[in-house]
Amino acid sequence: MKIAISANGENNESVLDVRFGRCEYFQIHDTEKKEVKILENLGKCANGGAGIVAANQLIDENINVIITGNLGPNAFELMEKAEIKAYKCENISITSVLEKYNNNELEEINISGPAHH
Repeated sequence: MKIAISANGENNESVLDVRFGRCEYFQIHDTEKKEVKILENLGKCANGGAGIVAANQLIDENINVIITGNLGPNAFELMEKAEIKAYKCENISITSVLEKYNNNELEEINISGPAHH
């Protein structure tokens, strides 16, 4: 399983970034291979449609789960169509995020957040 986390840094002590489309990085944790891939978020500098750019970047990585603060309407729709589960978390270390996920302590995102213009 591949779990993508919106993050402000490149290691496990970095903190989750609640801004999906504008986060600095995505950390992709492959639970089967026990590997972590760091992606610079291509959406962070977009003039508009940052969530769409970020969502498509993660869809191309074949992720199964995204953990972030919230998803705007366009990113939410793309994730839903790709059958990627999304979970909400606050600004805590990536280590703590993964712990909460593994303990089923994260709330699933079932509705999009507000659009950002």
